[in-house]
Amino acid sequence: MMRYFLPGAVFFLAMVSAAAASERPYSRIISLYSAHTENLVSMGAGEKLIGISTSDDYPPEILDKPRFSYRQDAEKFITARPDLVLVRPMIERSYPQLLAKLRQAGVKVVSLQPTSITAIYGYWQELGRLSGQEAESVSMCESFAEQLQKIARKTDAVPKNQRPRVYFESIHKKMKTFAPQSIAIFALEHAGGINIAADAFQLRKTNIAAYGKEHILAKGDDIDVFVAQQGRMNPVTKEMIEQESGFRAIKAVAEGRVFLIEEQLVSRPTLRILEGIEKLYAFFYPQADRK
Repeated sequence: MMRYFLPGAVFFLAMVSAAAASERPYSRIISLYSAHTENLVSMGAGEKLIGISTSDDYPPEILDKPRFSYRQDAEKFITARPDLVLVRPMIERSYPQLLAKLRQAGVKVVSLQPTSITAIYGYWQELGRLSGQEAESVSMCESFAEQLQKIARKTDAVPKNQRPRVYFESIHKKMKTFAPQSIAIFALEHAGGINIAADAFQLRKTNIAAYGKEHILAKGDDIDVFVAQQGRMNPVTKEMIEQESGFRAIKAVAEGRVFLIEEQLVSRPTLRILEGIEKLYAFFYPQADRK
């Protein structure tokens, strides 16, 4: 499983070394994306955060930091004197005026968000470069890859014809799933499940994919496990899924194999993806040894 890290890491580290020579690390950082915040703390850069987003909820030790929103005026940011503001593409697309004003004021603005498991390693190392935590970010990548190997030893032992076929819901109201190359589907497959919606159509280079109720019901007899992420993006309950019109025809719903998993464990590109994989494994193989 180290293949997810080592091939791209050598090239990326060369890029980091070249870039680091011409750009100093930043020490007054405002993060407007929960994953940026969590990852910076994981690599030991929590003290460099002078502000976090209004939606940040983890880890507990940074939740008392000043809150910032991309909907606020640029002046609030500028008054805080950040040398770096971290955003993600959604903010860049929706609030270009804010970012333009920050840049005009001399604030470095960087937009990052990996949409696949292989891109996570470069993303973490870029955060490490920006915050001066290069060595810590590399250790983070290596530790993550090692833990993936341990999980793979369990799932590789399960023959493919004995693995559960899983529908992974991302947004219940819109009947959407995850894009096949997304982090959530990687978690599903690494936990030993088979993505029954591998033919889903990705939306705008995001982690989300269109599917629709008709498509779900057409595969209802083959869905062994129904999993839905639960959180701000998808405030769903098991009852909502079980009571959805037509869903009793889905094998997993009829047999009571509907599970919810926290969004942040499968949608955020952080170390807690490992926790998400372990939870999914427990859903798929309830009788298995957890060691």
